[in-house]
Amino acid sequence: MTTPSPLLRFDGVICRFGEVTAVGALGAGVSCDIAAGSFVALVGASGSGKSTLLKTVNTLVQPTTGRVLFGGEDVSTLKPARLRRRVGYVFQGIGLFPHFSVAENIAIGPRLTGEKLAPERIAELLALVELDPGLAARMPDELSGGQRQRVGVARALAGEPELLIMDEPFGALDPVTRDALGRKVRELHDALGLTTVMVTHDMAEALLLADRVLVMDGGMLAADETPRALLAGAGGEVAQGLVAVPRQQAERLAAMERSGEGRA
Repeated sequence: MTTPSPLLRFDGVICRFGEVTAVGALGAGVSCDIAAGSFVALVGASGSGKSTLLKTVNTLVQPTTGRVLFGGEDVSTLKPARLRRRVGYVFQGIGLFPHFSVAENIAIGPRLTGEKLAPERIAELLALVELDPGLAARMPDELSGGQRQRVGVARALAGEPELLIMDEPFGALDPVTRDALGRKVRELHDALGLTTVMVTHDMAEALLLADRVLVMDGGMLAADETPRALLAGAGGEVAQGLVAVPRQQAERLAAMERSGEGRA
């Protein structure tokens, strides 16, 4: 029985910027396969290379050496408009165009490939991310941060992508909104049959949302484990250092609850 080819492959990827090596170390590059249908979280401390690695997928960053293969094709050989139609991207800073309406922001990707989205499709995309279709005519500055990020997700889904990549998509949101939007993204991933790769610095978020967690440290993959394996102690020192943070927070909260203590 043959193993299906991965949808996404990092093949010896090294990214250098002058004297700084952001991805890769000591001549070794990052190599990793991501199967179709999986939800992968890429975690690590600031400066570990996770966002740089993610940006090689849609060619916002070009590897110094190595390749990124999407569906078996080197992304550097694909026409940018075609690539970005197949890869939905949710930006860290939301990235809505302030002088475009919500509908225009959602439709911009397909428009670059010569397709005009019908109002009905805009309404459908807004409904997918649990926004009132009546918001289509609004401007971004009329929306809350959570609403803007939901529009960002709708925009990423507008081209019916095979792959959804997300770079710290919920970082600027309050905890309640962040949790709700994370749950919605996971729900959409399952319902639409997506492959999702999400960069996050929040290990709890990675453990709760992903099927597989890749831990980066110093530009290299330090661990590649399931959430269950990480919680059971796998992945090594760096990974367990990240797991320890939400675990210790949960233990401290439980202790406060048991003792009846806490700040009034």
